[in-house]
Amino acid sequence: MNILAIESSCDETAVAIVKDGREVLTDCIASQVDLHRIYGGVVPEIASRMHIEAIYALADQALEKAQLTRDQIDGIAVTYAPGLIGAVLVGVNFAKAVAMATNKPLIPVHHIRGHIAANYIAYPELKPPFLCLVVSGGHTMIVDVQDYTKMEILGTTLDDAAGECFDKVGRVLGMPYPGGAALDKAASMGDDSKYPLPRPNPGANPYDMSFSGLKTATLNLIHHAEQVEETIDTNSLCASFCKAVSDALVPRVIMALEQTGYKKLAVAGGVAANSRIRADILSAAADLGAEVYLPPLSLCGDNAAMIGAQGYYEFLAGNIADMKLNAYATKSILGEAL
Repeated sequence: MNILAIESSCDETAVAIVKDGREVLTDCIASQVDLHRIYGGVVPEIASRMHIEAIYALADQALEKAQLTRDQIDGIAVTYAPGLIGAVLVGVNFAKAVAMATNKPLIPVHHIRGHIAANYIAYPELKPPFLCLVVSGGHTMIVDVQDYTKMEILGTTLDDAAGECFDKVGRVLGMPYPGGAALDKAASMGDDSKYPLPRPNPGANPYDMSFSGLKTATLNLIHHAEQVEETIDTNSLCASFCKAVSDALVPRVIMALEQTGYKKLAVAGGVAANSRIRADILSAAADLGAEVYLPPLSLCGDNAAMIGAQGYYEFLAGNIADMKLNAYATKSILGEAL
C-alpha cells in the first residue's frame, strides 16, 4: 500500500510516500529554519504562508522521485493535530483536496503518533508492545504503546516541554535557532557539575515531569551573571542544563520499564537527537537488559515519512476521515472518535 503523507504542523513542509508503513520511497522536506532564524523562533503566520507556497510543488516532487503516478497512490495521510493551527490547516486542506480529486481514503494522523512511528522506519523489526519516550519542542511524555493505534500515557510534563526549554535557554545564550542543536554541541565541551540546577518533582504521579522551574532557574542564573558582570562558562552551563533534563527523563523511563516489564524502549521527537539524553538512556537501559530504539537524526525532527508510517496502521485500524476533517492546535495522543 502506497501512502502519500503530508506534514505541516510547524515550520517544515514535508511530503513523503511510504509503502506498507515501513519502506520510505521518498521523503521531501522544504525547511523554513533560515527564515525563522531571523526572528529567533517560528512566526506562525509566516510558517503558514510558506507552507501554502511549497506544498503543491513538493507533492509533485515526491511523486516524481518515487517514479509513481497519482493512480498508484492508495491513501492520503496527513497530520491533523497538534501544531500551529494555521500551519496544520494548510496540510489538512491540501490533503482533503487531493483525497477528493483522486478518490482515495483520507487518513488523519496525530503528530506525536507519527514521531513514535518513525521508529518503525528505522527499525523494521520493531513491533508493539513497547515503551516510548517522546521528547519534542511541544511535548514530553512516556507512552505505553500497546498496539499500533492503542496507547496509554503513563506520564507527561505538567508545564513546559523539554524541547521548548532547550530552545529558550539557547536563545537567551545567543545561540542560533533552533537552540537545541547548538546547546548540545556546546555541552559536549563543558563540565556538567559546575552549575547546580534543580530537578523538579511535580506531583503524585511519579512519571509526570516539570521543566518550567529548571528553565526559570537557568535563565535567572544567566540574567544575574549579566547584572553583576560575571562571565558565564557557557559550555559548562549547557552541560549542566542537559544533565538536569536527562536526570528528569531517564530515571522515570527506567521506572516505567520496570513497571510494565517491557524490554523494548523507543525514543521519539526532536530532542531525541540530544547526545546526552541518548547516551544516558543507552547506559541505563543496558543495566536493565532492555533494548533501545533510537531513530537516526534525520527521523528525529518533523518529517512526512513518519506520518506515512503511522498512517498505514491507522488505515488498517479503520481510522478514515471524511471531508469534515478539521485541524486542531491541541489534542491528546489518545485522540477521539473521528
